[in-house]
Amino acid sequence: MDFPIFHLDWLGNRMLIAITAIIHVLINHPMAVGAYPLLTLFEWIGWKRRDAQWDGMTHRMVFIVFVITTTLGALTGVGIWFTTSIVAPFAIASLLRVFFWQWFTEWLVFVSEVVLIMAYYLTWRKLSAGRGKPWHMVLGVALSIFSWLTMALIVAILGFMMNSGAWGETKGFLDAVFNPLYIPQLAFRTAFAMTTSGLFIWFCIPFVTREQPELRTAAVKLAARWTLSWLPLCLASAIWYWQAVPAAMRINADVGVMTQAFSKWYSMFGQILALTVLVILATAALGAWRPRLVPRYWLVIPFLLAAWLLGHFERVREFIRKPYVIAGYMYSNGVRVSELPVLQRDGMLPYATYASVRKVTPENKFEAGREMFRLACSRCHTTSGVNSVVDNFRRMYGDEPWDAEQMSGFLFGMHMTRTYMPPFPGNSQEAEALALYLKSLQPGAKANGWKVAARQVGGAQ
Repeated sequence: MDFPIFHLDWLGNRMLIAITAIIHVLINHPMAVGAYPLLTLFEWIGWKRRDAQWDGMTHRMVFIVFVITTTLGALTGVGIWFTTSIVAPFAIASLLRVFFWQWFTEWLVFVSEVVLIMAYYLTWRKLSAGRGKPWHMVLGVALSIFSWLTMALIVAILGFMMNSGAWGETKGFLDAVFNPLYIPQLAFRTAFAMTTSGLFIWFCIPFVTREQPELRTAAVKLAARWTLSWLPLCLASAIWYWQAVPAAMRINADVGVMTQAFSKWYSMFGQILALTVLVILATAALGAWRPRLVPRYWLVIPFLLAAWLLGHFERVREFIRKPYVIAGYMYSNGVRVSELPVLQRDGMLPYATYASVRKVTPENKFEAGREMFRLACSRCHTTSGVNSVVDNFRRMYGDEPWDAEQMSGFLFGMHMTRTYMPPFPGNSQEAEALALYLKSLQPGAKANGWKVAARQVGGAQ
């Protein structure tokens, strides 16, 4: 409540973060973390075979990865900082207090990674011409390690946000880093990055070996076997990670996987997931032993399926930790758990630095309700866009006029029936003001002006 409120209506704040983060992860995992170890292996094979064509093919693929990771990958990485800082500065501020040295170290590692990426690509021809090839491969190994370290440092923070473990009692830095989800999530992300890197490189191979069918066949076979070797570890670590997720969060999985409107389809998701894994497995097996039988156009399918799985994993991971943004410590609307009793007693508005009103009065009730929506609801909801409150209330009440008193009562009990919703962080006057504002959003109320809704609320009182 010490920060200005940023609210992107229609698209929604959480969707803004999700789009940026998912694009970044889709680039970071298969290309930055997973691709460089595989490309270094490709380079080593070309060196051992003294095969200039193999080395040239690898160099061309390195160029593709180099361009994508240093442009769109870097921009979306910064974009995550930007979007989370304007949408949830309270969460970033709290995490910085706990993980200051972790983030400082990650920045140093990231800068080193960028330097290594540039050195690895730009010195390729110079070091390959003489006896410097082994040293160039050392650059590839170092780049692979630093790329993985960048992810390893950030994963500790992501795990902490879902389960802070012993930190709640000790407030120790190492307890925060080595939280219960850190190792399982790191194992899963590492295996997933390696698995999907094989699919991405496989997808690139036909574009860099157009007139070299024999070379293409050998490269596809290696990429497919790389994917097959990592896939069992990916599945095992996924099960390990899922079992480490707190039970209270797994309860939210049905809504997180298929959204609230489609939560009844949750049982079907397991079948979709199994089918996706089978398609990837069958394609990789065919590529490993009969690469000529795999049509070129088919190569895009397993990579897109893997990208869909990764994107969906990020979406579900973000959702199931609700109602918290930092588990057990801070709710998704920025209210610390320890602050809630005070806010429910005194109200939220008196403590909101950038609110336009400080107290609910009969004259400012509508404006106070709008401020309460911005403070308590806008991090996850829009008025009429993605995850809109209008659609949510319409599902509950239909198209009939909404009862403001009933809505006000619902606000105080919503977290009991919808476990992914935080408790209402305000007093009864603020709940009534918020109910008035929400009622004014109803299509019928908009047609007649919000004052009609205000009179209805006043009459009910």
